[in-house]
Amino acid sequence: MAGLGDVDFDNLFKILLIGNSGVGKSSLLLRFTAGKFDDLSPTIGVDFKVKMLNLQGKRLKLTIWDTAGQERFRTLTSSYYRGAQGIILVYDVTRRATFTDLSDVWLKEVDRYSTNKDCIMMLVGSKVDLEESGRVVTKKEGIAFARQHGCLFLEASAKTSINVQRCFDELVHKIIDTPSLTADTGKLKPTNLLRPDKASDQGTSTPGGICSC
Repeated sequence: MAGLGDVDFDNLFKILLIGNSGVGKSSLLLRFTAGKFDDLSPTIGVDFKVKMLNLQGKRLKLTIWDTAGQERFRTLTSSYYRGAQGIILVYDVTRRATFTDLSDVWLKEVDRYSTNKDCIMMLVGSKVDLEESGRVVTKKEGIAFARQHGCLFLEASAKTSINVQRCFDELVHKIIDTPSLTADTGKLKPTNLLRPDKASDQGTSTPGGICSC
């Protein structure tokens, strides 16, 4: 199993996936890091995967944290906001509550726990492969929310892979273009990004529309 320190890189970025349970965060991460789709069980605590990416002539190492959406894990996952350069807020286009909870729950957590004031946020409406049978949140609503809160925005499907790669590419491009987020990220010790406090045993390291508003 590959570790975090065994491959040369120019920058090391920490990215979080947050949102209600069952919105497809783990499936998006699996599609991006392993190129496959599976209907996964809800994450318990926190899981993470590692992905190497080449963008803008740089070799980047991403540590991507998949956080549990259930309320009982909130205190466990709060410390994982620390030091993140990018946060992906995920909702399910077929479940309105997952969209309204973005402002009612998840943005409040970002405000409370994020330590990078210039942290880049990406809003992702997931499961668009189901839109013909059950979409309840329109793309227009997603765009309006993203503009209101200064997020990048895309709709995606882990099942069909549409926009999954683009989601991470655009987020990382924006991070690279924000000097305050790239300072010293080539000198970070990988262990500084792993398991603060009491993390879940789920943690594993596995190598692996509208774009801005």
